[in-house]
Amino acid sequence: MTWVKICGMTNLEDALTAVDAGADAVGFVFYEKSPRNISVEAAREIVGKLPESVEKIGVFVSGSDLDSTMVLLEAGLTGTQSYVSADSSRKGPAGSGLGVSLLPKRARFLMALPMKLFGDKEEIQKAELDFANIGRNRPKVIPEGLMDTFVLDSGDLQMPGGTGKTFDWDKAVPIAEAMQRDGVKLVVAGGLTAENVVEAMRILKPWGVDVVSGVEARPGKKDPEKVRAFVRAVREMDWRSA
Repeated sequence: MTWVKICGMTNLEDALTAVDAGADAVGFVFYEKSPRNISVEAAREIVGKLPESVEKIGVFVSGSDLDSTMVLLEAGLTGTQSYVSADSSRKGPAGSGLGVSLLPKRARFLMALPMKLFGDKEEIQKAELDFANIGRNRPKVIPEGLMDTFVLDSGDLQMPGGTGKTFDWDKAVPIAEAMQRDGVKLVVAGGLTAENVVEAMRILKPWGVDVVSGVEARPGKKDPEKVRAFVRAVREMDWRSA
């Protein structure tokens, strides 16, 4: 079954709607420039009222003053999703690191990359090789969820995510195939909706999908019908592909 993450949670009602719809994970954005930005305290309140079975992913942008490791622990998250930004060269890393023994149960750490980084054929071919090497050289002793999951998104260094726009899925096929071939998990994000997610799945065959604006009534507030329709569309595609 395709992993489904509903991101940009700002209130308990929306998070519970995602859970009830069948999402595998919910996301919390810790980025002050985002209209979906949430405080650590507010996220902790929501996380504490969600089922243990649902993954709680904190979304961070490099160059931020926040320490993603500390936020993960303080908010009770089960993982992080990291984006690169134009500010990353001016500040240190977003996380201070966490020993494997201290990791949350079923921890998952995702690295998000904008497809705009792979502008031409040569860059795409290099990305294929890089992901293949990640899959082949990943130490067997490292738990699942670490160094094995990457998000392809439609943002750029100025606007890392939440653009509401799709990227060229056909262009990303060679990268997706290299990741799948060598055991690297691909999550597709950027402009997904209930109407187009099936096409993205058909073309890229991702391990997971990640949606924000495509299930919102407005930035930071979910539309329950859109959330349910999105998860339903993904599950129906899963059933057809089984």
